[in-house]
Amino acid sequence: MLTKFHPLSWISFLCQHIGAMILAMCVMVGKLSAFVFDTMRHAVTPPWYPQKILAQFVSIGFFSLAVVGMTALFSGMVIALQSYTGFSRFNAEGAVANVVVLTITRELAPVLAGLMLAARVGASIAAEIGTMRVTEQIDALRTLNVNPMKYLVVPRVLAGFIMLPILVFIADIIGVMGGWLVGVYVLDFSSASYINQTLDFVTWADVNSGLIKAAVFGLIVTIMGCYNGYHSGRGAQGVGRATTNAVVSSAILILIFNYILTQVLFS
Repeated sequence: MLTKFHPLSWISFLCQHIGAMILAMCVMVGKLSAFVFDTMRHAVTPPWYPQKILAQFVSIGFFSLAVVGMTALFSGMVIALQSYTGFSRFNAEGAVANVVVLTITRELAPVLAGLMLAARVGASIAAEIGTMRVTEQIDALRTLNVNPMKYLVVPRVLAGFIMLPILVFIADIIGVMGGWLVGVYVLDFSSASYINQTLDFVTWADVNSGLIKAAVFGLIVTIMGCYNGYHSGRGAQGVGRATTNAVVSSAILILIFNYILTQVLFS
């Protein structure tokens, strides 16, 4: 005979699982907060490792330039095409340049650069530190009287905080150039008119807002990569899970903080 479940048993079962999920989330938030506090504390106190920091500047900044630049270029080209299609219905084609520069500098450049950095750098950081955790290299650093937070985490976090705004500033230029290419060579706009409209419309407040977002997104990507790698489970499965969690959590937090920062900066 089939066992008949009482509705209260299902409610109890559901409440237990919801409670377990909430408790696990609270534990994770507490561990992440402690990790962020330790990272910031070690970032402002000696000793520092300049060679490691410079190496991360190159790894996170220079080697991410190609993917960020390509993303910005084609994003600017697509925005120009789509905005022209919409504005042509209202005989407002002249606003294409304004929309391109505003969208790129305020939103798309920092958000897309942050997501690309999460996919490329966040996954790499989590896999590298997770592998060091599995192979007990982090324990070996402690044996050698080297603080793993200062040696592994701080250089990556500083590099992400400093280099992503630089990448976004370059992406702003490349994205606007992509819109100019489409506007001039596809939509038959006047090159001088397009450039003048862009320069007249954009303000430093628009550019600075994107750079502020980029700095926050750089912190998010590197901290989540380091955190998930540092607390990676054992074995290849644990490293794979840490890598996945680093990318997914970074992407979600970037979108959440993008809204929060937009509300704060433009309210």
